[in-house]
Amino acid sequence: MPRNKKGKRGTNRGSLRQELLQLQLSTKAPLPYKGTGGRNGVKGESGASDDEQASEVLSHYSSASESASVLEEGAGGEPVDEQTAQEETEDKLKQCLDNLMDKSAKTRLMALESLKQGFSSRILYDFLLERRLTLSDCLERSLRKGGAEEQVAAATMCALLCVQLSTGVDGEEVFRILRPVLSSTLSDDCANVAARQSCATALGVCCYVAAPDNAEDLLKSLSHLESVFTASYPSCEGVLPAHKPGTSALYCAALQAWALLLTLCPASHLSSSLDIHLPKLQACLECNDVHYRIAVGETIALLFQLAREIDQDFQYDDCDMLCECLKGLATDGNKHRAKNDRRKQRSIFREVLQYIENEDFNEEKICFGVEGIYIDSWVRRRTYDAFKEVLESGVRYHLQYNQLLRDIFELGPPLILDASVRANRISRFEKHLYNSAAFKARTKLRNKVRDKRADVM
Repeated sequence: MPRNKKGKRGTNRGSLRQELLQLQLSTKAPLPYKGTGGRNGVKGESGASDDEQASEVLSHYSSASESASVLEEGAGGEPVDEQTAQEETEDKLKQCLDNLMDKSAKTRLMALESLKQGFSSRILYDFLLERRLTLSDCLERSLRKGGAEEQVAAATMCALLCVQLSTGVDGEEVFRILRPVLSSTLSDDCANVAARQSCATALGVCCYVAAPDNAEDLLKSLSHLESVFTASYPSCEGVLPAHKPGTSALYCAALQAWALLLTLCPASHLSSSLDIHLPKLQACLECNDVHYRIAVGETIALLFQLAREIDQDFQYDDCDMLCECLKGLATDGNKHRAKNDRRKQRSIFREVLQYIENEDFNEEKICFGVEGIYIDSWVRRRTYDAFKEVLESGVRYHLQYNQLLRDIFELGPPLILDASVRANRISRFEKHLYNSAAFKARTKLRNKVRDKRADVM
């Protein structure tokens, strides 16, 4: 559930904007003292010490920063007319829809990129309601006949379209049109690897959004994704196959999309999937690609969570061997691997090992506006990461206003900000001044502490 954070009010120190203007004019000068003392550190008539002065400034500007509005603003800090912005966006999107039918591949690709940006930054349900079939046909044509870059962008647009239309008849209708072409491109070994990777992610998100209760579509999508990442499983002799360039990323996308859809499956299907895939995934922890190893480790932890939700006393037969393998990856120090890869691998596998041994999960809070969600399980993390991959920087906007995501993360209806909250909106430049003042005050306080420590030593 969202936890609201109330902003603090500033103290009675006059107009906030007047203080900012004064601060702007004196950025090169040190922070002034209340009293009449000069730069030699002499206390003024108020009797306040330097530390108290700096602490008060730090508190004042930190409090003001917390009251910043979360709504969009113009370059000059003026409120944005939402209706005008929406109309301008729709006019541009109409032109992009026309450009999707252009003969030039470059024009079509630019139109897809513009549509991606618009879909991730706005809620466009009303706009798409009458144009969903036209857009679906264009995306299907791009996936079948377009080049690699066009296929990648079109697959991402398929996921964004389903997220915009949400659940219901409209989303299911679009998914029935797009699922065959996404599945065929994903399963085509001759297709571009990046296009297949994008189709795997799109197929998982589209099915999760548009067909959560359709068992037939769900099982078909799971089967197509399994046919891709199971190619990384060891042979009958226990030998892992050598990965071709780019295929590791494809296996990651297919495995993560499969794990997302597995969270919708009934207990009977989960039990059979555990028996089939858990031993094979354990063997894949020895593969050479660090990103695929991490994806496998996170999927194993998710499978354990789903199994324990079905049966609290779930026990994996080869759990001791699995934990030993996880401990080795959590303390891996091989010098032939990149330093950042080793650091990320150790961090992830420590979390996986903690969960499998003690069911401990490192909770994470995602803040957006005045709300926030808590990522407190592997299922919740996989769900959030899937939407983040599709929506990119627009995920926080959709968490605020998209009813689909709010239902998935149990946030309730979108919040309507009070007029007093909107009135407290400040510009980016003013926020920068707040941060600068707080930084100067904090540095001053720390320098005082360092000076005292030097005197003692």
